[in-house]
Amino acid sequence: MNDSEILSTAKAVLQSEAAAISGAVSRLDENFCQALRVILSHKGKLMVSGVGKSGLVGQKIAATLSSTGTPALFLHACDAVHGDLGVYEPGDPTLMISNSGSTVECMRLIPTLRKFNSTIIALVGKTDSPMARDADIVLDASSGGEADPLGIVPTTSTTLTLAIGDALACALMKARGFSLQDFARFHPAGQLGRNLTLTVGDVFHKAQHCALVPAGVSVRELVIEMTKYPLGAACVVDEAGRLRGIVTDGDIRRMLQTVVNLDSLKCSDIMTKSPVCISPEASLGDAVHLMEARKSRLSVLPVVDGDNKCLGIIRIHDIYQPQ
Repeated sequence: MNDSEILSTAKAVLQSEAAAISGAVSRLDENFCQALRVILSHKGKLMVSGVGKSGLVGQKIAATLSSTGTPALFLHACDAVHGDLGVYEPGDPTLMISNSGSTVECMRLIPTLRKFNSTIIALVGKTDSPMARDADIVLDASSGGEADPLGIVPTTSTTLTLAIGDALACALMKARGFSLQDFARFHPAGQLGRNLTLTVGDVFHKAQHCALVPAGVSVRELVIEMTKYPLGAACVVDEAGRLRGIVTDGDIRRMLQTVVNLDSLKCSDIMTKSPVCISPEASLGDAVHLMEARKSRLSVLPVVDGDNKCLGIIRIHDIYQPQ
């Protein structure tokens, strides 16, 4: 199999899955709205169930819902009928996932779930299937066939099902008025939680531990000060401590390619004037955006107050350091 064949196969898969998602847009209807209202109006949790690849997709959908303000729990259909139905509370609706719409383990559950007064929302690949007929609400996840070379491996169907789950989660987020603050509350750990819950003021290096120099010092003096405080940059300040520029390690290396006498240049000759800077109240996420959402990425930012007084430095390393 040559490179052309490899790429052709891969592109065909992506095109098939993209076409399935695009086709599903026009099929979203009142059933989707009804499912959202049922979930939104219920004070308890949403149960999500399925087996096989549909079950794996269901686990992700349940996790996404739970992290975005809709309590949800995945229950494998086989486990459900062997004692785990105890997790249900009266009225908990169920999102049941099956591409065929005839999965035996799921079908076997439906009569029992009726006794729990559970509204059955069927997310199925066939709207004329037994599960669709027995459900209260049907979400159409018909994919038009799988993308693999044999046409039988769950590929397009699982991608589409997952996308509809994402659409449901996002619509519920908007209906609930779910905010960044809410998201941060559910994600206190990891880099995501760090970016949302911590501010620049929590992690930056304060001025007394940074290289701060006036614009008139020689480059030699500048290098000595940067060596004393090895944070990757020196902030250039005036007599009142207001930020006037920045010199980074990269500026020094580039300068050394053309200049030998470090006493022949002043700091003001190589500094970047009016550099990108940030306030201590900004979130770490804001700092990441300022540093990385640009063609030439930054590794360090001066931290300033409202009067442009230099308070210190924050490095990209300070943001991504392990907890």
